[in-house]
Amino acid sequence: MERNSEKSVSNLKFMTVVLTGASGFIGQNLVNAIQQKNPGSIVSLNLRQEPFEKLPAATALIHLAGKAHDLKNAANPQAYMDVNYGLTKKLFDEFLKSDIKDFIYFSSVKAVADTVEGSLKENRVPDPKTPYGQSKLKAETYLLSKDIPEGKRLFILRPCMIHGPGNKGNLNLLYKVVKSGIPYPLGAFNNSRSFLSIDNLLFIIEQILRKPSVQGGVYNLADDKPLSTSEVIKIIGEASNRKAKIWNISPKVISLLAKIGDKTYFPLNSERLKKLTESYIVSNSKIKQALDIQEFPVSSRDGLLQTIKGFN
Repeated sequence: MERNSEKSVSNLKFMTVVLTGASGFIGQNLVNAIQQKNPGSIVSLNLRQEPFEKLPAATALIHLAGKAHDLKNAANPQAYMDVNYGLTKKLFDEFLKSDIKDFIYFSSVKAVADTVEGSLKENRVPDPKTPYGQSKLKAETYLLSKDIPEGKRLFILRPCMIHGPGNKGNLNLLYKVVKSGIPYPLGAFNNSRSFLSIDNLLFIIEQILRKPSVQGGVYNLADDKPLSTSEVIKIIGEASNRKAKIWNISPKVISLLAKIGDKTYFPLNSERLKKLTESYIVSNSKIKQALDIQEFPVSSRDGLLQTIKGFN
């Protein structure tokens, strides 16, 4: 299936979007996609280096910038609050005073739960365990505490793990394992995880921007079908023209190795093991209902194939 990022922005002409976090993975994809159809439509705003008194004239403000989750949990907790909450609060206050119509805030499913039983829906009572998730939730709480003036919309988007060509992270780690011919040792862990293709994310943003009928609110974002890590390994093998090797080593042995990784540079630590083996299913029914669609343009499998081929 061909990529949908160009198609998804064909109706964004004559729109100006203020964007924070333009240098990140999502930001770069968003800038490239929109600018191809409407050059000069993106106004990049660096909140840390460019103090502002007033937001520039625009149709929408997309707030991507933030302090990302530290897999080693070594970052100062206050740093998360200063960036993910403090800067968001300042930006939103300016939005409320401006003529900008839409505020799109990128939160995270980690603002709600670090582990999930069943399927994560928007009505779950948030209980984040990490400074990252807590800072995202505090920002959400502040945004939702404000009265939204008539004619404006607030969207709080909670994506799960986002992937696409050029993105790194745990998928890249799995890719290196398969590419090197090393057997994947976690086959004994039976799990199911939600992912989010960058193309589906761009589609969602485009729909929000060009359809005033879409109601603001809190929305989880995920592809239509969750996948097990073993399925992901097989897809990586297919994209890499290699037969994936999967071993079923005792989970107790693997957990011990992960604890060693917590204190050394061993590539597997407890946080990565959790991400690779736990089930984390995210419901996307609310956002699909809001957009009035039955399914997203890119399937979970095709999206991962595109991502892995990008590694090649």
